[in-house]
Amino acid sequence: PFTDVSTSDWFYSDVMFVYENGLFSGPDSRSFSPNASMTRAMLVTVLYRLEGKPSVSGRSGFSDVTSGSYYEDAVTWAADNGIVNGTSITTFSPNANVTREQMAAILYRYAQYKGYNVGVGEDTNILSYADFDEISEYAVSAMQWACGAGIIRGAGDGSLLNPQAAVTCAEAAVMFLRWSQLTA
Repeated sequence: PFTDVSTSDWFYSDVMFVYENGLFSGPDSRSFSPNASMTRAMLVTVLYRLEGKPSVSGRSGFSDVTSGSYYEDAVTWAADNGIVNGTSITTFSPNANVTREQMAAILYRYAQYKGYNVGVGEDTNILSYADFDEISEYAVSAMQWACGAGIIRGAGDGSLLNPQAAVTCAEAAVMFLRWSQLTA
């Protein structure tokens, strides 16, 4: 239904997947905004939907998670289950763009939560990527797993991971389709 997604777009089937499975919705009923950056709130909301929107009690404990917001239950659930960490002890930064390494780390912890084998990427040589040294220490294992599992692939000519780059909604759709194929 999105006027900004064409059948000729490289991400068309990925967007169809996330739309048909009720994981993503656009900013309005006619737009997907494929080139917009995915925020941390949006990412945990997708995971929460993927999990079937389980009931939560209490609050997340993050001072910047607005009570009654569309993402409040998602952040609470994800934090309670060790899937997300804050950007500090007291903040989550829901409106901050999620980076490729943050997405890998969150998906990695979600895979652990689900009981999936995250050892699949242990032999992946992320040192072969020209920008491997830009990966934050906390995200090395997660990026190794995500690359080994095929969730994240090299950008451009395949030689870059761009770990600090913001993930677009189209890229996130691609990663979620790959995730579903991995866990099917």
